[in-house]
Amino acid sequence: MISTTVKQSHSFQQISKLLEARDNETPTDSINRTRASVAMILRQAADDTEILFIQRAADDQDPWSGHIAFPGGKLEEGELVCQTARRETQEEIGIDLDSGYYLGRLSDIIGTNLPVRVSCCVFGVDSTDFVPKLSDEVSDVFWIGLTDLRDDARHLLADVAFSNRRLEVPAITIPCEGKPVLWGITYRLLMQFIGLLEHLDSGISESADCSMIPHSIELEEKD
Repeated sequence: MISTTVKQSHSFQQISKLLEARDNETPTDSINRTRASVAMILRQAADDTEILFIQRAADDQDPWSGHIAFPGGKLEEGELVCQTARRETQEEIGIDLDSGYYLGRLSDIIGTNLPVRVSCCVFGVDSTDFVPKLSDEVSDVFWIGLTDLRDDARHLLADVAFSNRRLEVPAITIPCEGKPVLWGITYRLLMQFIGLLEHLDSGISESADCSMIPHSIELEEKD
């Protein structure tokens, strides 16, 4: 983790280059896992890069009831992972990611507590004034700046409830009153992304042409 005095705003072009150049580590295991895909959505504020999160609605049938998450869900037959992320985002919060920028994918995450394999597609959006249209599966949507998400003071081991169990897990307290800690698969994806940004901040991926937002990037998915 880095000091919060480091400038947190990163161009979409820089982030796209990082995702393209990352080590594409594909987790392997012999378990038949449910495939799911989520969307990490970025926007550029004046002096920060912000990430969109949802809070899942309370539902006794949902193991992630009330959790902080990215929009997303299960793959339907014949879908590629980023198609799922786009569709689920439209269905859950009313954002059409076809009008944004596809920046790349993170490495898949294997579930620790449930047999799932989650892919994460990263998108950038220009608009800051969209009006969310929440489905019954989502209770809230909000943006959090990377400055807060990377602040060491917000990182801790937290006691959480999951499927009638208590777990002590690494987590982040978020600057939104009354919200639970951010943990689990969403935390692991976020920390993977933050790790990539730390390479950028150290100058490894700097280049002279990283100041412009890219045109839409064609999806080239391989499942």
